[in-house]
Amino acid sequence: MRTLWDLIKRHPADEPRAQVAVRPARVHTRTASGRPSAAQRYETMTRDVLKEHGVRVRKWRSSMSGVAWQVKYSDGSIARLIEAPRPKGPMSAAVFLHEIGHHAIGFNRYSPRCLEEYHAWAWSLREMERRGLTVTDRVRQRMADSLAYAVAKAQRRGLKRVPEELKPFERSRPHR
Repeated sequence: MRTLWDLIKRHPADEPRAQVAVRPARVHTRTASGRPSAAQRYETMTRDVLKEHGVRVRKWRSSMSGVAWQVKYSDGSIARLIEAPRPKGPMSAAVFLHEIGHHAIGFNRYSPRCLEEYHAWAWSLREMERRGLTVTDRVRQRMADSLAYAVAKAQRRGLKRVPEELKPFERSRPHR
């Protein structure tokens, strides 16, 4: 029977070492045309946008959802935070940039809240186009569905007049 003293007396160098599989570092290659790969473009965009807007990712989400918020401290400093999917394709990039967009446009700058959602989505798509990222039809449909949901939610909560920008996303409500 081995005791605790048996473990303490031995020097770690005397023990056989377990073989640990080391995962090679992620290497991004350039395409045949010499252009950075899609993975490189998304990674570069992510790093640049976070730095440019002073945002920190609290959690990378596995789902295509996100949230943005800020914390104001008593010393006057502000922490800008998001949870979003890590950008690996058009949809995850759009959701990520939408959450950054809330910080870029400013919280509580637009009223009602559904109008802030519209401007965050618009900022996201403009930023994707500016950076040469593909804006797919699925991304545009996600934006439309998200804004239709936001408008319907605002109407359920008593919104009387839908802002002009959101009229295309207003769905007819069933009569009660």
